Amino acid sequence: MKHGARRRRDPEARRREIVTAAAELIVEVGAEAVTHRMVAARAGVPLGATTQYFDTLDDLRAAAFRALAEEVDARLDGVRQTLTERGVSPHTIATLIADSMEDAHAVQADRAVVTAAVHDPRLRELARHLSDRLVELLEPTYGEDRARAAMIFIDGVMWNMQIRDDRLAQPFIETALARILGDSVSTPTATTATP
Repeated sequence: MKHGARRRRDPEARRREIVTAAAELIVEVGAEAVTHRMVAARAGVPLGATTQYFDTLDDLRAAAFRALAEEVDARLDGVRQTLTERGVSPHTIATLIADSMEDAHAVQADRAVVTAAVHDPRLRELARHLSDRLVELLEPTYGEDRARAAMIFIDGVMWNMQIRDDRLAQPFIETALARILGDSVSTPTATTATP
């Protein structure tokens, strides 16, 4: 590199750094508390860089929420893989819930997206997509109604943890899921089984 020549900047990398910083702050302090100044400080960029890439704070928050949703989506891919390998039983689902409760960042990220969606209609589609993905994972085994009831219960488990700063015991979660889900739709019942 010639003396005095400036290093080329990577605008996309800087944009990602800003979005990542905003997402981290949303999880830590909530969407409404996030400012351009906070994001710039976290990303280690000049204050003007945040407005260079995002016209408004709402635009920046929206990009951060999309990043958080992608994070949750990636975790759901892992859930799908585990359910495929171990089976879609209440025990497996309860184990996955218990494991996810150990990841404080994951819990906070999920709650941040859902909480923001309550107050911002533009984010509701995003939050619904994440819930619908979970239903899609359970539906082939248990049918739509029971899969949706299980998703609502799982949401409640995660909210309970946030409100009470305490985790429900895995056996309790498993028992409740077993009652909600019942037998798989493909399991023969007494009336459909052939002698």
